[in-house]
Amino acid sequence: MQKNGSEGVFKCPEDQLPLDYAKIYPDRELETQVMSLSIRCIHSEEGCRWSGQIKQLQAHLNICVFNVIPCPNRCSTKLIRRDLPEHIQHDCPKRKVRCEFCGADFTGEAYEDHQGCCPQESVYCENKCGARMMRRVLSQHSLVECPKRTQPCTYCNKEFVFDTIQSHQYQCPRYPTACPNQCGVSTIAREDLNAHLKDSCNSALVLCPFKDSGCKHRGAKITMSRHLEENMRTHLSMMSSLVSRQRQEILELKKQVEELSVSSEGVLIWKISDYSRKVQEAKVRGNYESFSPAFYTHKYGYKLQVSAFLNGNGSGEGNYLSVYIRVLPGEYDNLLEWPFSYRVTFSLLDQSDPSLSKPQHITETFNPDPNWKNFQKPSGSRNSLDESTLGFGYPKFISHEDIRKRNYVRDNSIFLRASVEIPQKIIA
Repeated sequence: MQKNGSEGVFKCPEDQLPLDYAKIYPDRELETQVMSLSIRCIHSEEGCRWSGQIKQLQAHLNICVFNVIPCPNRCSTKLIRRDLPEHIQHDCPKRKVRCEFCGADFTGEAYEDHQGCCPQESVYCENKCGARMMRRVLSQHSLVECPKRTQPCTYCNKEFVFDTIQSHQYQCPRYPTACPNQCGVSTIAREDLNAHLKDSCNSALVLCPFKDSGCKHRGAKITMSRHLEENMRTHLSMMSSLVSRQRQEILELKKQVEELSVSSEGVLIWKISDYSRKVQEAKVRGNYESFSPAFYTHKYGYKLQVSAFLNGNGSGEGNYLSVYIRVLPGEYDNLLEWPFSYRVTFSLLDQSDPSLSKPQHITETFNPDPNWKNFQKPSGSRNSLDESTLGFGYPKFISHEDIRKRNYVRDNSIFLRASVEIPQKIIA
């Protein structure tokens, strides 16, 4: 009912008509009828199946397991009655709990902080040594008694498990040791001992600095200076012999390297760069001969070399390019047939672009004369620079005028090709 402006007059909440409060009175009979009406529990949707008269509802709610009630421990939590026992026993921060180890009483909230800290609780050592004890003595055990506690090495300061530190000291790089040569130094870190023996120990036995030259002397480092002074002439002689041996070894190695770099396919393509300058040099020096790299006719075959007189030689001097080939002493001469008798072809290669015009190489071919001395088996004393070994060739291979007509000279370079026709049965 709503009260209006006039004193003691209310409005009916249904039809809003004015009511006179003085005329309103309790209807006990109607109240009895209403309170006797049947209803279901207000928590029926949550699962409560109770039903009864309205007047019985409050009594039911006082025991209804679905009714929301405050925690009796005044922890400010509200929950349905059926969850209250679980809450009071396990979750309520205001519940009373007794520690099973020390027997002290705590609220649930305080007990959570006490758990894991109780000094009377029996715990295992954190270092996993297997020991079990009350928490109050754990710290002392971990610091002093535990065989698995860590401890720094006295010498290198690295941390080790206590029961292994003794074995570590047998390997510790900073463990003090005495010099085995009894030089008087008694405390040397193990890792510095080798350096001491090598550089500082006066009693260490050392080899003579000229050991690689052949000196076999071995003595204390402190006496080595005297040995060097007394054997100066002997050491000088040893060094001289060593230098001679090394020089010979270098020559042999150089020869082997040169042999490995020689072509063994029977074809030589020789690029002569800086052609113009070399022609002018040949004109100034007169009868000047240039030599190609050596090459083999085939694997384990004849060793040959091409030479060129850029300003001509003999009848071609001054106006022609002259080319020759000669036989050099080779590694396999004793296995070959002599005299050398296989067809040789010279070519001056045309460097014109094949896509624009067909190259026109200058080519000459000859069969060696078996009676000519330069095609006989060469002696070991012959070398490529000996004028008496001038090979066979063409003094008028191509004139200076013709060599300029096409691209025989390109980028100031020419290419000379020499090939030898070896029968397949010989190569095999």
